[in-house]
Amino acid sequence: MPPLPPLDVDLVAYDTAAGALTPIAAGREARMYVCGITPYDATHIGHAATYVLFDTIHRFWRATGRAVTYVQNVTDIDDPLLERAARDGVDWQQLAAFEIQRFRDDMVALRVLPPTHLVGAVETVGDAAARVAQLREVGAAYEVDGDLYFAVSAAARFGSVSHLPEADMIAISAERGGDPDRPGKANPVDPLLWQAPEEGHPSWDSPLGPGRPGWHIECATIALNLLGPGFDLQGGGRDLVFPHHEMSAAQGEVLEGWPFARHYVHAPMVSYDGEKMSKSLGNLVFISQLRESGVDPMAVRLAILAQSYREDWPWTPDVLAAAEKRLESWRGALSQPTGPSSVNAVEALAQALGSDLDTPAALEVVDAWVEEQRLRGGDDPGGPGLMSRAIDAFLGVA
Repeated sequence: MPPLPPLDVDLVAYDTAAGALTPIAAGREARMYVCGITPYDATHIGHAATYVLFDTIHRFWRATGRAVTYVQNVTDIDDPLLERAARDGVDWQQLAAFEIQRFRDDMVALRVLPPTHLVGAVETVGDAAARVAQLREVGAAYEVDGDLYFAVSAAARFGSVSHLPEADMIAISAERGGDPDRPGKANPVDPLLWQAPEEGHPSWDSPLGPGRPGWHIECATIALNLLGPGFDLQGGGRDLVFPHHEMSAAQGEVLEGWPFARHYVHAPMVSYDGEKMSKSLGNLVFISQLRESGVDPMAVRLAILAQSYREDWPWTPDVLAAAEKRLESWRGALSQPTGPSSVNAVEALAQALGSDLDTPAALEVVDAWVEEQRLRGGDDPGGPGLMSRAIDAFLGVA
């Protein structure tokens, strides 16, 4: 993070749970948890859009003088990973390690600042088992044929993240890894806490017996252990609002009180060829393939920043071409030895990002400075340097 003049700007963003624009982490310290990848395939544009969004928040906080503790998990044990490893005839741990490294390489190329803690689910199986035991001790867990489930009825504020009606919860749960039709469950949406061993699948010994933790308790455990309850921001893709973030919040409420997270911000979905970009549809644009084809990662980052995080958007060749043109014009203007004063532009850049993470407006602030440089030049020897540092610090573009 390059040094900048002091900037007293707070972040206001759309809080999914509140359904409104809300000040987030107005103090001098910020704590953020962002759900990471399941490492069974390469990083695609949808992933990149999510992690660039939360990198922009991370950068904003640091550029405005805040200390940040940022935790991100890796779901390095999950059914999709095991299924892909079995399909390809490879060891699941080797597949996970390969894809985690590819993800990290892509994030470095996109100049995403590393989180304070990047934690694999496998690293925390013992901790997750202890949290499941804690839930069982207070009567918030029950058994179904050897598996342990979380009783959402134990969480008084269940539903306050997604605000979904029960019928929608059941339908979405079936689509996103839940098992609402399983006989013996107290509530169709009750999520799995501890899964008994399955033939051919890994399991771990624990006081609960052998098995492995469910998805939601893994993230709840990592967040509570490293950030504590009431951390400032829970983030991830919009498809995680329910069940994942709802369930993590409910389990966190029972374990350590309300709120689990104070605020929730979600990244949009990215489409390609008219469909949401997803592994199941196979319509993915991979960051590694773009890099290998010679695309500048900074153009990819600019293409993402040109979109509002409040709306889903399509990846197209035109989106990339516009970003490449913008990057060329910025670099041309910033390479000059003098230019217009950039003090006001840097302040405007910070204000744009603080006002609902308006990255399109932030890019337009830089565009205006670049256009002034092109048309009239300037005699401030510090102008290009300060603008370059602000673009680096706030937008992550070199």
